[in-house]
Amino acid sequence: MSDASLIDELPGELLMWVLIVSELLVFGAGLVAFMGVRLTDPAGFAEAQSYLYRTGAALNTAVLVSSGFLAAQALQWRRAANRQAARLALVGAAALGVVFLIIKGVEYAGKAAQGINFETHPFFMFYYLLTGFHAAHVVAGVGILLLVAWRDDPRNIEAGAQFWHMVDLVWVMLFPVVYLLG
Repeated sequence: MSDASLIDELPGELLMWVLIVSELLVFGAGLVAFMGVRLTDPAGFAEAQSYLYRTGAALNTAVLVSSGFLAAQALQWRRAANRQAARLALVGAAALGVVFLIIKGVEYAGKAAQGINFETHPFFMFYYLLTGFHAAHVVAGVGILLLVAWRDDPRNIEAGAQFWHMVDLVWVMLFPVVYLLG
């Protein structure tokens, strides 16, 4: 099998795959740096981690996974010529993205009320950088999902779902490392 045929068999758009791989490399580097710095102060990181809102983060995990399911269903429904169901699924996926951002915003507000910021401890510098960068991707993803709900060609939906699944995957990596690893 030639390289060209492997690329041809990739689902979705090649440029979206390039974007996804590059984003995963950036988040992966951030997580590696987080883990490396954590090794220098495991007790401090564990104490700082105890200030996180784990229940909200777990809820956000369920919200994003559900949203990813809706994005995948949208593509299935659009391919089956059920345009209305596909559009509703995309809007539902975007709405769940907004729910994620609200929960994350409540968490950030709680940290601010406690006086916790980037300078409190290296843990929180990484926490805000990693989760904030992810939240920016959620904002972009919500916009993309709404755009492809409007311009609902199956190729557009597939590209939008590809991006949204990357956002899901990054959170599934961030959640255990930032919130649970002790």
